[in-house]
Amino acid sequence: MTLPDPERIPLPDVTLSVYDVGSGPAVLLLHGFPDRATLWRAQIERLVDAGYRVLAPDLRGFGESDRPDDVAAYRIRHSVADVVALLRERAVDRVVVVGHDYGAAVGWALAISSEAVRGYVALSVGHPNAFRAAGLPQRALSWYMLWFTHPGVAEAVLPADDWAFLRRWAHPGTEDDDLVRTQIRDLSRPGALTAGLNWYRANVDPRTFADEHPLDLPPVRCPVLGLIGADDVALTEAQMAGSAVYVTGGFDCVTLPGAGHWLPARHADAVTEHVLAFLARLD
Repeated sequence: MTLPDPERIPLPDVTLSVYDVGSGPAVLLLHGFPDRATLWRAQIERLVDAGYRVLAPDLRGFGESDRPDDVAAYRIRHSVADVVALLRERAVDRVVVVGHDYGAAVGWALAISSEAVRGYVALSVGHPNAFRAAGLPQRALSWYMLWFTHPGVAEAVLPADDWAFLRRWAHPGTEDDDLVRTQIRDLSRPGALTAGLNWYRANVDPRTFADEHPLDLPPVRCPVLGLIGADDVALTEAQMAGSAVYVTGGFDCVTLPGAGHWLPARHADAVTEHVLAFLARLD
């Protein structure tokens, strides 16, 4: 399957670039930093072939979607509102959400707040309270979040020497494949790196970075599947497995051996099979 060109869909606050392909029950795919909707290319093709309608937006600040200048515009609640507006504009009443990285954080917020979500697959990032409870090992892996909050610093360091640090840190052992080249090409556009970093600047508070007290959040009432790579450079298994405490609709956690952070691209077959099996249980 060749993906058609995405649509530019005006929403109340931004215009998003969105793939809306296939027919049948709706599945919403949400990427994270520093990706775009084509991260899900393999999943889109298989899901459409299996009889599902797939919506995959470039989240605000990424891909071909709008890049607001204001840091506060990148608070997760704004992207949640974007997605809710997108579903309304596309006349989607019920949806299964699949999220990765910051897209997973948006997905958790949707699953917590929206009755439209009938099931959720979280890739790499666990429930926000499970992340908070995962202790110092998780904080150690999340060191970069604090670094990203300093304006101008990462903008100077990351592009240096043909993005050498990004390649070594985020993609150990796979420093020059299609995924890396796409990320670097996107981030090299004027304003794009700062827009991506603004997700961290808007949502990470250094004053509460080590706070392990749970947020006052309602439970997730829909079924949830969590997938975590055993060799993720940024996230521990504990912050995914611990999500079970906050889900009343049923939670399964699967650790993918030998897998790193970029599950949709680098472990596409495994991710797709787990998503299809999850969908079959819901249907």
